[in-house]
Amino acid sequence: MTKQEFETLTCKGIVLLDGATGSNLMNAGMPRGVSTEQWIIEHKEILIELQRNYIGAGSQIVYAPTFAANRINLETFGLEKKVRELNRQLVMISQEAVEGKAYIAGDITTSGQMLEPRGDMTYERLFQAYQEQVAALAEAGVDLIVAETMLGVEETVVALDAALSVCDLPVMCTLSLESDGTALYGGDAVEAVITLQEMGASAVGINCSTGPDRLVSVVANMKNAAKVPIIAKPNAGMPVITESGEVFYDMSSVDFAKHMKMLINTGAGIVGGCCGTTPDYIRELAAI
Repeated sequence: MTKQEFETLTCKGIVLLDGATGSNLMNAGMPRGVSTEQWIIEHKEILIELQRNYIGAGSQIVYAPTFAANRINLETFGLEKKVRELNRQLVMISQEAVEGKAYIAGDITTSGQMLEPRGDMTYERLFQAYQEQVAALAEAGVDLIVAETMLGVEETVVALDAALSVCDLPVMCTLSLESDGTALYGGDAVEAVITLQEMGASAVGINCSTGPDRLVSVVANMKNAAKVPIIAKPNAGMPVITESGEVFYDMSSVDFAKHMKMLINTGAGIVGGCCGTTPDYIRELAAI
């Protein structure tokens, strides 16, 4: 997909993304504390079914399950030398699921570590990790790149800079922001839009964080500063932890869609769901 093709797609109307991956995999039996990427490769039929259900619900773009398949995060599991192999295999699983019926976004995310001088992570190490993963994703044949659940504007800048240095694909960027628009590792919603769109991001927005009912003002502020489409991919409300330690989200698919309609009316042009959402949520979203 070229950047012009992405722009044409977003100009045609609201673009539907997929919903959650991780929470659905856990519901399907993925244990905590394992490499999600390795588990998916060993249980690919679960991911294939999930993504096919998203497409059936109306998703036009699905995220390849490459979320944390970068050198830094894979070190936790001793898999840091398999970045290219893992990303290629995970994209192939999505390609098998999609069968050409939707676009595939190569998914990259935060390292979870703060950049110097606030933390120990160096710009160069983070930049090289993103470069390596994005190059692998582009080689594997994704249609676009998405940097999601980013914890600060600065690290998102590094991810975008790295992506644009190794491929010509459209790059979407979404941060995990508080309901007041601030980011955990620094920066805010308006700063994110202004900075990232000027660097060359094809779309900017918010994902994860909270439910859509708490993001109207954040989306409005982002839209006011935007020259590119605004993304909204929030959770299914707020997480609730049971006595047994299980996590579920408190917003139904119908209520989720109603609140998402408000975000669309406020200016979100690319929408989907994050933690706690399922194909049913995307189906309700498509219906509005």
